[in-house]
Amino acid sequence: MALQVITGNRLADGVSVWFAGAEGWAEHVEQASAYAAPEIEAALAQAMPPDAELEVVDIRPVEVVRENGALMPVAHREQIRARGPSVRADLPAGVWRDPAAPLPPLPIAHSSSPFAGGYRYDEYDRDFLRQRAREFGAMVERRRKGELSEEEFKPLRLMNGVYLQLHAYMLRIAIPYGVLSATQLRQLAYVARHYDRGYGHFTTRQNIQFNWLRLEDVPAALAALAEADIHGIQTSGNCIRNTTTDEFAGAAADEIVDPRLYAEIIRQWSTDHPEFTYLPRKFKIAIVGAGHDRAAVRVHDIGIEAYRNEAGAPVFRIFAGGGLGRTPYVAVKLREDLPVPELLRYCEAILRVYNALGRRDNIYKARIKILIREMKPDAFIKMVEDEYAALPADYCLLTDELVQAVAARFPAPEFPRQDGGVLKAAMLDDRALARWVKQNTHPHKAPGYVSAVISLKPVGGIAGDASADEMDIVADLADKYSLGEIRVSHVQNLVLPHVAKDDVPALFKDLVAAGLAEDNIGLVTDIIACPGMDYCALATARSIPVAQRIAERLAPRQHEIGTLHVNISGCINACGHHHVGHIGLLGVDKNGEEVYQITLGGAADEKAAIGKIIGPAVPTANVPDAIAALMDAYLAVRAPGERFIDTYRRLGAAPFKDAIYATH
Repeated sequence: MALQVITGNRLADGVSVWFAGAEGWAEHVEQASAYAAPEIEAALAQAMPPDAELEVVDIRPVEVVRENGALMPVAHREQIRARGPSVRADLPAGVWRDPAAPLPPLPIAHSSSPFAGGYRYDEYDRDFLRQRAREFGAMVERRRKGELSEEEFKPLRLMNGVYLQLHAYMLRIAIPYGVLSATQLRQLAYVARHYDRGYGHFTTRQNIQFNWLRLEDVPAALAALAEADIHGIQTSGNCIRNTTTDEFAGAAADEIVDPRLYAEIIRQWSTDHPEFTYLPRKFKIAIVGAGHDRAAVRVHDIGIEAYRNEAGAPVFRIFAGGGLGRTPYVAVKLREDLPVPELLRYCEAILRVYNALGRRDNIYKARIKILIREMKPDAFIKMVEDEYAALPADYCLLTDELVQAVAARFPAPEFPRQDGGVLKAAMLDDRALARWVKQNTHPHKAPGYVSAVISLKPVGGIAGDASADEMDIVADLADKYSLGEIRVSHVQNLVLPHVAKDDVPALFKDLVAAGLAEDNIGLVTDIIACPGMDYCALATARSIPVAQRIAERLAPRQHEIGTLHVNISGCINACGHHHVGHIGLLGVDKNGEEVYQITLGGAADEKAAIGKIIGPAVPTANVPDAIAALMDAYLAVRAPGERFIDTYRRLGAAPFKDAIYATH
């Protein structure tokens, strides 16, 4: 006979709980009361009295079976809710800090690098963030007292970056255009250490997520972050999300226009914009200022390329309607040569058309990419141009004075060091250093400098995860070697953007000592992976264990294989950007079993392309073998110096499809 138990998440901390009848709610499924189908309605009524939401939310029945006399959910996601994540065995026991215990002082009070690199807030900005933290604290208190229902509270917490995940509340913090100071990174480490379980997860939106917060601690965490000019505003909800850009912005040798200034202007314009706070769906903007697109602008709702016209003035190329998820599309080009003063006016026109015509009746058809395809691109562009022309001439106009006022808030680093030949000499004697420099550094615009990438993808590790101790170490290294500045990349790594070449040997030595010297940037083990079903309530499969097994299998050959982008998503929402990986993996649930669709040929750069599904989904256990066979086929047919993506474009999918499906 089919059995069901009743489950939900505890309001206070998001922990999965199970209804034990007269005993109330228990933390372990083994303690739950099991009900036959005729009994479940009465049991639900008992579990859901009028004030039930003050203790437990999302109350619902789930099917279970008995395993060795113990109850276990049938659905894989519910099994993970019951057992906990299948990864991170290093987590401390499932207890949070004692709320009554005193906290140490914030690191900002004794930092040597106040706010390097990014836009400098003034007291008005800081008061705004402090007030938002206090306002959210009041919302939380009203929710805990029952003055707000869960339905009323949910949009409020989402607009402050708070999600209810499988095991706890997740807090998402914006890192605007990926720029952090050492001070800010130490503040993030503080939150990870004292309010979470000792680590954070850097995302494909240049954000950071904390996966294990108690609801009552979130306002205090936000207040601590506000002191370092950091917040969670608009990191969720149907609004304009964090604007992203190139992780080497302002430093790259190939940069044409520094996009950080314009990303900051977009951030200020979009934050709490009264017209665009409740859009049909979430909205993402990316901007790049180099010829090579390192910000994936063509798969964003609005993508912006900054370049210079024949007169040498900065102008913009505007794209719209890109995106991944259930219906992936490469964006449509709307405009060339848009002058700087018109940037916000044109973005405003795009969003007005989308806000007026975007669907709110169907979540799967709500994004701007769907609107553009249903209207046809030419019709959409005409409507945007008409809306743009109808705006008052001075509306949202970026005057020189305004642009310069924002630019004045960006610190201008000096690069006094010259290349003394220390690095070149050291590389002759140290092969490991030479390999790390080749793989993990990027040319800098200043002579004698490089940008150094710190991999957050150790073989067998979790893509994008960094412990509080590691964050503190990177902050110290930024102070020591990179003018106090760090960048977060949309491929889930960290960057020290301004490192003197003569300092690179010492930096490498420090990274080795810290266990952060993985030399795999851009290689097969540098895998983009979302948290997947180990954490996410929307996921249909796990991403992390599959990424780990692929990396472990191919690590010995990764330098031979060369440049290769592997992206993994745990559901069709595509937070792992699998559609634009050279190799993409999408985890799906097939009759209770995790299987993975494989796509080939995707790209997120200036040659953006959506990968093609090459055949039936592959069982979890066969994925590492399939990818290894794919690599064997590639190495057998590639031309000298050819990347995997180049070989695929030359030969098509046939030789790789045959290799994959010969493995199972």
